[in-house]
Formats: sequence, C-alpha cells, structure tokens
Amino acid sequence: MDNVDHYHDVKYLSDAEVALHAKENKIDIAIDLKGFTLQTRIGIFAYRFAPIQISYLGYPGTTGADFIDYVIADEIVVPRESRKFYTEKIIYMPGSYQVNNDERVISNRAYKKSDFNLPENSFVYCCFNQPYKITPNEFPIWMNILGSVPNSVLWLLKYNDSSVKNLKNTASSYGIDPERLIFSDRLPNPEHLARHKLADLFIDTFNVNAHTTTSDSLWGELPVLTLAGKSFAARVSASLLSAIGLDELITYSRDEYQNLAIKIGKSKSYTKKLKEKLIKNKGTTSLFNSQEFTENLEEAYKMAYQKYFDGEDLEDFHLKKALHA
Repeated sequence: MDNVDHYHDVKYLSDAEVALHAKENKIDIAIDLKGFTLQTRIGIFAYRFAPIQISYLGYPGTTGADFIDYVIADEIVVPRESRKFYTEKIIYMPGSYQVNNDERVISNRAYKKSDFNLPENSFVYCCFNQPYKITPNEFPIWMNILGSVPNSVLWLLKYNDSSVKNLKNTASSYGIDPERLIFSDRLPNPEHLARHKLADLFIDTFNVNAHTTTSDSLWGELPVLTLAGKSFAARVSASLLSAIGLDELITYSRDEYQNLAIKIGKSKSYTKKLKEKLIKNKGTTSLFNSQEFTENLEEAYKMAYQKYFDGEDLEDFHLKKALHA
C-alpha cells in the first residue's frame, strides 16, 4: 500500500465495470498477472481499456489473445525456436524474467535432520514442488537415482494423504523401499527456507518446473538440478540457474539429468563445491538483485510506452544487458 499512489478495490465489480473504471482513470500500461490460472480476471483485458496490455509472471506461456500486446520473458524461457508459438510480442529481460526479493527473511532456527525424520548420514535429494507436477516422466528416473546412490532419500512436501500413499506405492513398484521417501508438512516461509540447508540437491520436475520453488531453493542455498524442456513452464528453472551462474546444473536429456544427479549424490566434494559456488553467486549475480531488476523492468515499460507514443508497430525488443553490468 505504501508503494502505490492509488489503490482501488474492484473485487466485486464485473469485468466490464473494472475496464470502464480503469479507462476513466487513464491507465497507460496494464499488467495481467494471472493469465489462464485460478481466479483469473483476464476477461477485463478483452475490453482493451489500456493502450498497452502486458502479460507477466503468473502464467508461463502465451495467452493466445489478440488483446495482450506483450509478454515479459527472457531468451531462455522463450528461445528462438519457440518464438513462433507466441501471439504476443516479447519483452526480453536480461538475466531471468522472474522478479525476486533480495530481502526475504530466512529463519535463524538451526534445524537438524532429525526434526524432519531425515536419516543423519544420508544424501538428501528433495523436491518441494506440488504433487501435480510429479509425473511418470520424472518419477521412474528419481527411483533409478535412489537405486544408484546408497543411503540416499527423497524429501517431499506433504500436500495430502492421497499423494503420499500413491508415491510410496509407486516407489515400491520400482523396488525402492517406500520409507526412503520422506514427507514433511508445509511451514511458514522463513522456516521453510531455513530447512533447505538440510538437503543436498533439489531435483526438478519436467513438464512444469519448480518456478518460485526454484527461487526458494536457491535463496535457501540449495542447488537445483533441472531438465530444460521445450515450453516456457519447462524452462523456468534453467532461466533461474543461468541467471545465478549455475549453468552446469541445466541438463538437456533424461539420461544427462539422471547421470548428473547420481554423480552429485556419490561425490561429497562435488556437492560441497556446488553449494559453495551458489552461496558466492547469490550475492554477486543478477538473480537476487532486486534494484537492478526493478530498474530494468521500469525501462522496459518506458520503451513499450515510447513505441506506442511514437506510433510504431509492435515488435519484440531486448533489454540487452543489466543496467549495472
């Protein structure tokens, strides 16, 4: 509330009423943060209430809508070969498209593995994604990884009893002791971030990567291993890892992903090296530089408006480099 000049609660207004209210207030640039996700209000944008309408952050892909002018992305989440699938023009941010807060609080509570039933001398793989992201594409690979790395466990979040039962049963079908899948309840974010240090490697899902969850992991100083897919939603972790200088954790095939996960799990020195690099890069790369990101985003908005003001046709444009590079 302190960071805006005007705040209007339009929760109970219809899409048409919101659009009219926004038009009367002479909005220059409108940002949709939901796309086609739960409780979306994208219908407001169909009224074309602002001269520039942009999709950002909440929906990882193209809207396919002729009333959305731009989508904010980067060169990794929307590579050149995927550009043809987007109806919007692309605003390419330097580094990652995803905004991050470099003042997030991590609890100073010193958790122990025993607090979460993690075996003391185990190698802890984890994936704190919601269970809907876990599919037959990655789960068999995870079981191969556990089967190849002695004394390893997989740490997951408990969202509901059904997912716990299903995943444990499926682990058994692959010959893996279901007790090697450890489930923990959700915690307030500062405590959740603090417990990341108990894990050794976050292993990502494929069709829909960890998004905010990858940022949580990196901010909590836990390396993330990902497989870069073809869609926006399957390339977010690659974007974040590249922005923090950990490109060696981006893989491009299932075999590469599996082999690297096993290699890391069998090498304490490699695991230590990755964590040390992450801690160093956390403070020196662009991913968690909120001021730099904000200035770049503001510059993108200015460029988009200037093109409209000058009567130019819509086109892709790049913010070529970080402002403070």
